[in-house]
Amino acid sequence: MIEIHQFPCLADNYGYLVHDGASGETVCIDTPDADRYLAEAAARGWRITQIWNTHWHADHAGGNAAVKDATGCTITAPAGDAAKIAGVDRTADQGDTVTLGEHVAQVLAVGGHTLGHVAYHLPDAGAAFVGDALFALGCGRMFEGTPVQFWTSLSRLKALPPETLVYCAHEYTASNARFALHADPDNAALAAYAGEVTARRAQDLPTVPSPLVRELATNPFLRADDPALQSRWGGGDAVATFAALRAAKDSFR
Repeated sequence: MIEIHQFPCLADNYGYLVHDGASGETVCIDTPDADRYLAEAAARGWRITQIWNTHWHADHAGGNAAVKDATGCTITAPAGDAAKIAGVDRTADQGDTVTLGEHVAQVLAVGGHTLGHVAYHLPDAGAAFVGDALFALGCGRMFEGTPVQFWTSLSRLKALPPETLVYCAHEYTASNARFALHADPDNAALAAYAGEVTARRAQDLPTVPSPLVRELATNPFLRADDPALQSRWGGGDAVATFAALRAAKDSFR
C-alpha cells in the first residue's frame, strides 16, 4: 500500500513523502525544506530512502544535501538539470523509470519551466508529481524553455489517465483561477471550480491535488488546442495560443 503525505512548507510550497508499507521505503518528492521533511518522516516512523527531484530550483532541491546527510538516501534528479543539483546518484529522463519498493514510476520529460524538468507518474498510487510544470488551473513560468517545448511537455501530462491526481508543488490555485477566468470567461466548469477554490482557501484548506480530468476541462494552459481559446487568444495553433496565454499570465495583475 502506498501512502502519500502532503504538508505545507516554506511560504507556499507543498512537501510530499511517499511511503511504501511493504518495503518500508519512503521517497521525498523534492526537498524545499530539509528540516520539515525529516520531522514529518520521523513523526510517522518512516525511513527516508530516496529523493526524486523534479528540477533544480532551490525551493525544490535545496534540502538535498541535508536530507542525504541525515538519512543516507539516494537522489534521482533530471538529467538536464543534474549539474545544478547537489548529491545526485542517478539521473533520469523521458522514458526512464524509478521504483519505490515494487512500485514503478514513469519519468516524463516536462521541460519549459526549466530545461530539464521532469515529472514522476506513479500509476499504483494514481498520482503524478509534476513540480512546477503544471499547477491547478495554471502552469509554471517559462524561465528556460520555449513554447514548443512547454506545450510538448503539457501534452505528455494531458495524455495521462484522466483519473490521475496531479500533485503540484505550490498553492497558487486562487491566483491561477483569477487568470483562468480572464482567459476563458465562458467556461461554466471553470466558474464552478473557481468558486470551490475560493471557498477552500477561505478555510485555509489545500486545493491540491487536483484530478487531471478537471484540469483538462478548466485549465487554459492545457486547453491551448481548443478552438474557442485559439479564437479568443489568436495564433491559430496550440503552440502559438499557449505562448499567448503564458505571456498574458506573466503580466496579469
